[in-house]
Amino acid sequence: MTIYGGIEAGGSKWECAIGTGPNDLRATATLPTTTPAETIDGAVAFFEREGPVDAVGIGSFGPLDGNPASPTWGYITTTPKPGWAQTDFGREIKRRLGVPVAFDTDVNAAALGEHRWGAARDLDTSCYITVGTGIGGGGMVGGKLVHGLLHPEFGHMRIPHDREVDPFPGVCPYHGDCWEGLASGRAIEARWGTPAAELDDEPAWHLEARYLALGIVCVICVLSPERVVIGGGVMNRPGLLELVQREIVALMNGYLSAPVFGDGISGFITAPALGPRAGVLGALALAATA
Repeated sequence: MTIYGGIEAGGSKWECAIGTGPNDLRATATLPTTTPAETIDGAVAFFEREGPVDAVGIGSFGPLDGNPASPTWGYITTTPKPGWAQTDFGREIKRRLGVPVAFDTDVNAAALGEHRWGAARDLDTSCYITVGTGIGGGGMVGGKLVHGLLHPEFGHMRIPHDREVDPFPGVCPYHGDCWEGLASGRAIEARWGTPAAELDDEPAWHLEARYLALGIVCVICVLSPERVVIGGGVMNRPGLLELVQREIVALMNGYLSAPVFGDGISGFITAPALGPRAGVLGALALAATA
């Protein structure tokens, strides 16, 4: 049997796994994201200790270079995360483990995992959005991950920002008040002075739901997904998903007649069936393409 390794490389922690899918996880580990050398060393040590594996899939924070024909394939490129810009990641794992490696964004990996085993299983067109420290998204079209000039960067869409209602300038170091700049976990903490997990202010969460819905409506109108899966730590707020669903119906304002914009909204905008494991399971699914 072919055994895969998966890495979900997040900005604060890495999830590593060995197996073939959600019902066959043979080993897992969580590593803090420290320096590139230390974190990559930890992942390599895990696979050497718990393996061997036949291929590794990596879903990483970005931006990154996922073009196999590029001389910098496997690099994390212009990330604002201190110390990680221009990090050789995918090639280093490939060199040190001596196995094929598939390299993509963490949200594309999660989109693939939900398509293979989760809430978007077997759908032709779907997307996965994560709302955590940042905001990111991955799309499946025709049953395949969306790639193009680079990779999708959902979080850096520009959405309406009424500065009279919300004078907050945003936290994105590149764009200020892009979607991530206004609605990510970092934005919530910077605007309200309290981490999202500790914030208990209804008007604050209604504003958050509005911003999330504005971005998701853009995705719906461009990609026309059959399902939108939305995860990430910010979405752990009780009732937030339902607020977002209602805001989306209101923003669509009856323009599209599909039943999902009525009583079917809870099945259209949904939480990940794989929960917090969507990313690392998606990395295993990526490994199978390597």
